Amino acid sequence: MEHLPKKIYHDGISYTLVGDYYIPDLKLPEESRPIWRWGRMHKAFLQEHRPGQYNDLLLSGKLWTYLADLNEQAADRLACIISQMQVAEGVTEELKAYDQLAWVRAMNSIRSRAEEIIRAEMIYV
Repeated sequence: MEHLPKKIYHDGISYTLVGDYYIPDLKLPEESRPIWRWGRMHKAFLQEHRPGQYNDLLLSGKLWTYLADLNEQAADRLACIISQMQVAEGVTEELKAYDQLAWVRAMNSIRSRAEEIIRAEMIYV
């Protein structure tokens, strides 16, 4: 039997000899950014309702990057919506100093509505 090389390079992919077969040396890109809340929610949505898109992202190695980008965009959008709603509804630092309970109620209401907007616009689509 002839001796086969341990590693070969063909069509831009390197292969390693394992037993009698050459296995491609494939590596996923490393992404160090976390996906946090919004990324996890969208990942669960993709798995449940868009399995084709989920598998395409997973097999191409772009899933983690996609989810990390979406998480950053959702967090930025949430902060923007909250600040706009605060201005529109007159929830200011003076209210916080004068009546903390009213300020907390207003901020909880604003945050809840802003999160619902994010879920409708970015996560469950």
